[in-house]
Amino acid sequence: MDITSFSFEQRQAMSVTRIVKAIFPGTTNHHNTLFGGQALSWMDEAAFIAATRFCRKSLVTVSTDRIDFKEPIPAGTFVELVAKVVRVGRTSLTVKVDICIENMYCDGQHQAISGEFKFVAIDEQRKPTPVME
Repeated sequence: MDITSFSFEQRQAMSVTRIVKAIFPGTTNHHNTLFGGQALSWMDEAAFIAATRFCRKSLVTVSTDRIDFKEPIPAGTFVELVAKVVRVGRTSLTVKVDICIENMYCDGQHQAISGEFKFVAIDEQRKPTPVME
């Protein structure tokens, strides 16, 4: 089906990406909390998936905007990454990613990290191309 047959809101809803991870010692630092670089890597991956699902084009990450680490994420918890396209330009789009903490043995979750990732759509020659055609 052609991308232009859907509205922005429909494409946005179809592209929301959720990924759940368990925080184990292999992803933690010397404080026994999630290593910040690991969180950024997961966020970029979730953002890339959401952006690609939105436009179905080749994309590259061009920037991040203010990643807020609101609290440490301890080993022995779950995290849920939620990525959502929030802005679309001619050749670029921005994805907001939130990471929420969830205790393994209790209901509920709350936000611990948030940030935005900007992508540019590229053609076969790796030149910027329109996101929506």
